[in-house]
Amino acid sequence: MLLSKALHWSGVIIAEVPNPGTGTAPPGSEGILTILQWVAWIVFALAVVGILVTAGTMMVNNRRGEGGEHAGRLSWVLGGCILASVASALVGALI
Repeated sequence: MLLSKALHWSGVIIAEVPNPGTGTAPPGSEGILTILQWVAWIVFALAVVGILVTAGTMMVNNRRGEGGEHAGRLSWVLGGCILASVASALVGALI
């Protein structure tokens, strides 16, 4: 009995939270979207540069037997690429 009342009231409380939906952008928000597009472009350009620098370092240091330690650096760069590519989906899932 107590559990059923608790579940009922928790459903009532959750149902009262307003859902903002997609909403509408305020006036002048086009500038913010432009800045976000620029930041996304810069992040992906840095990702490509990071992969190329890591690959070059691995090629040069492979002769000296140090190429294996750069695999960790490559995994961090690729992890950053994955995080950047799922950023909007991740924020959308959290909202």
